[in-house]
Amino acid sequence: MRIQKHIGTLAAALLGIAVVSGCNREPAASAPARTDANATAPAAADNSRARQEDITKLNERVQQLDRKYAEANQKVTSGTRTATAGLREEVKEDVTNVQKAVNDLSTTTPQNWWERHEQAMQRTADDIEADVRRMSGKTVTVAPVATTGTTEANVSDAPFTSRRDRFVKTLRGRIEAMEDSLKNVKAKGTKDTELDDTRARLKKLGDDLDRLDSASADDWWDISKARVTEYVERVEDSVGRLDDNKR
Repeated sequence: MRIQKHIGTLAAALLGIAVVSGCNREPAASAPARTDANATAPAAADNSRARQEDITKLNERVQQLDRKYAEANQKVTSGTRTATAGLREEVKEDVTNVQKAVNDLSTTTPQNWWERHEQAMQRTADDIEADVRRMSGKTVTVAPVATTGTTEANVSDAPFTSRRDRFVKTLRGRIEAMEDSLKNVKAKGTKDTELDDTRARLKKLGDDLDRLDSASADDWWDISKARVTEYVERVEDSVGRLDDNKR
């Protein structure tokens, strides 16, 4: 009897140890989930700081651009350098708009980025087309977009990609039509500088469209920042060419 009593006591003790051990293991199993949740906030804060740093750097470049433009424009105004009226107006407009582009970037979000990006590219295409018509003396004729039934050819049916693909296909048709209009256009002197600038803008728009063709919604900041950064770079180049020609 005493042996059975000792065996029962030992079994109860072992059962208690097992229960305690099981309780101690449960928090460890749920620890990774709490770690992941706690890591989300710092990561979001880091991304926000990085975006703000990008915007600060762009604002600094725009301020420097304003100073360079004032110097170049003074040379043209004084008569020591020449530039076509079209180029002068184009650069003046870009210098004004580039600051707005940086300001808009600071309020860009995953919810509004596509609408802003689409509108910005459409405005750029409209501006380039106006210059193409003026320099070529031709109307830009865009070929109809190919369709299969009621759906455009090679357009995805997914919500984001369908809108992206349709936009890319339509704008690519406009770019090809503008390139065709400029194919045989020739110019000299300051007009040649303006023609080169228009062709460069058209090529840049095509490059942007190629990059957008494979973009996803998660790329919203990289795409938006690249568009504004490259706009700043293009305006910098235009300002640098504004006073290239001596009178």
